[in-house]
Amino acid sequence: MSRITLSDIEKIALNKALFILDETTKDEVKKSFSFLQNFASDKIIYGINTGFGPMAQFKIDEDKLNQLQYNLIRSHSSGTGNPIGDEEARAVLVARANNFLQGNSGVSYGVVEKITEFLNNEIYPEIFEHGGVGASGDLVQLAHLALNLIGEGYVRYKGERRKTADVFKELNIEPLQIQLRDGLGLMNGTSCMTGIAAVNVIYAKRLLDWSIATSAIINEVVESFDDSFSEGLNQVKLHEGQTAVAQKMRTILGDSQLIRKREELFADDEALQQREFKKKIQEYYSIRCVPQILGPVAETLEYAQKVIEREVNSTNDNPIVRADLDNVFHGGNFHGDYISLEMDKVKIVVTKLTMLAERQLNFLLNSKINDLFPPFLNAKTLGFNFGIQGMQFTATSTTAENQMLSNPMYVHSISNNNDNQDIVSMGTNSAVIARKVIENGFQVMAIHMMAVTQAIDLLPEEKRAKLSSKTKEIYSGIRKIVPMINEDVAQFENILEVTKTLRNTTLKL
Repeated sequence: MSRITLSDIEKIALNKALFILDETTKDEVKKSFSFLQNFASDKIIYGINTGFGPMAQFKIDEDKLNQLQYNLIRSHSSGTGNPIGDEEARAVLVARANNFLQGNSGVSYGVVEKITEFLNNEIYPEIFEHGGVGASGDLVQLAHLALNLIGEGYVRYKGERRKTADVFKELNIEPLQIQLRDGLGLMNGTSCMTGIAAVNVIYAKRLLDWSIATSAIINEVVESFDDSFSEGLNQVKLHEGQTAVAQKMRTILGDSQLIRKREELFADDEALQQREFKKKIQEYYSIRCVPQILGPVAETLEYAQKVIEREVNSTNDNPIVRADLDNVFHGGNFHGDYISLEMDKVKIVVTKLTMLAERQLNFLLNSKINDLFPPFLNAKTLGFNFGIQGMQFTATSTTAENQMLSNPMYVHSISNNNDNQDIVSMGTNSAVIARKVIENGFQVMAIHMMAVTQAIDLLPEEKRAKLSSKTKEIYSGIRKIVPMINEDVAQFENILEVTKTLRNTTLKL
C-alpha cells in the first residue's frame, strides 16, 4: 500500500516533484483488477453489469459493458463555474492515484499510469468548482478528470487551455482505454474535495504562522509584558495548540529588548505610589490573548491534516474490492462528510484568525487606543495625507465577507438523484468556500503586515534597534517588496505583492 502525507502532497502539488510509482503498489493494483475480473464473471456487481445510482436495478448486456463506462463519464461531465487551480488539480490527481494504489478499487493499472503521466508532464485536468454533491463521491468533478484521461475535453498545459486530444498528440500520449469498472472507479471517490482540502490546509498553516508573527511583533512594538505568552501562564491551560502558539511567540521575541518582564512592575516602588499608571498593566485582548485565540486555530488545522491524510490513504470507492477477503463489498465509502466537516471547521478558524488581524490592525491605526502612533500610522501631514486609512476599509470589508462565508456547508444536504442520494456532504462546496476564506485571510494579513512594518518605521531609532532579530528579519523581508508609506500613492499593487509573498512563504518559527 502507498502512504503519503500532507508534506508529500505539498512537494508534488505545489513544488511539482515527480510522482513515482513502485513495483509493490503496481502489483497490488493489478491483483485487485484481476480478482474483480474473475469474481464478476458470474455475478451481479454494481457498476460493472448494472446501471448506476437509482438505475442499478437494470442489468446491462455483456456486449455493452465497456460502452456503459464511457456513457457514465461523458454524461456526468457537466460541471460549471471556474476551473480549480493548477495546484489543486495536481493535488486531486495525487489523491485519486493514491486511493487506487491501496489495491482495493479493482481499476486497471492503466488508470494509475495515465494519472501519473498527467502529473509528470504537468497536464492539469479541467475540473470545475460546481458539480458533485459529495456523496457518491465528487461525481461530476471526477467525471471531468476521467474525460481528460480518455483524451476528451480540455486541459491546462503550459498555462493555456487546450483540447486534451491536441496535447496528447503533441506529447505522443495514448488515451486511457477504459476496462471493467474504470469509469465508475475514477468517479466514485472524494479525491476532488480532498485535493482542494489538502492545498487549503497547507496555505492555512502558513497564514497561521504569519498571524503568530504579527501578533508577536505588535506585543513588541507596544512593549507589552511577557507573561501573556510565557510558559508559566500557558502551561496551566492544557491545550496543545495554545502551548505551541505561545512557544512560537517566545521564539520570535527571544532576544527582544522591548518586551517587559512583569517582575519590573513588581519591583517598581515609584509605580506603587501612583494612582494612575502611565503604561497599561494589561494589553487589549487582541494583543494579550493571542495564544488562547490562535491555539484553537492551530489544533483545528492539525486535526484537519490528520483527516486529509487518512482520506488520501483510504479507498473511497463503491464497491470495495477485497481480494484478501475474496469478496466485493457495496457501501458508501465515497461519502465526503469527513472532509466537508473539516473544511467548515477550517474556514471558521481562519475567519477568527482574520478577525484577530483586523482588530490588531484597528489598534495600530487608532491613536486613541494605542497612544503611540499618529492616526492611521500617517507619516506625513495629518489631514492632508492619509497614511493607511484607505487600506483599512479593504481589510474590514474582506473580514466581513469571511464572517458571512463561515456558515457551514456540512449541514446543507439536499436530496437528489431520484432520492437515491438522500443525504449528502457537499464536501467540494465546503472545500471551495474554505479556499476563498483562506485567500481573503491572506489579503487582510497583507494589509496588516504593511501596517505592522509601518509601525516599526514610526518607532524611534533607539527602539527599532532593540527589536528581536526575528522581527528585524521579517521587517526586512517586507521592506524588500514594498516601501514605507509616506506620500499618498495607490497601494493596490503593493497589497497584491505582499499577499503573494505571504502566501508563498513558509516562516521558520
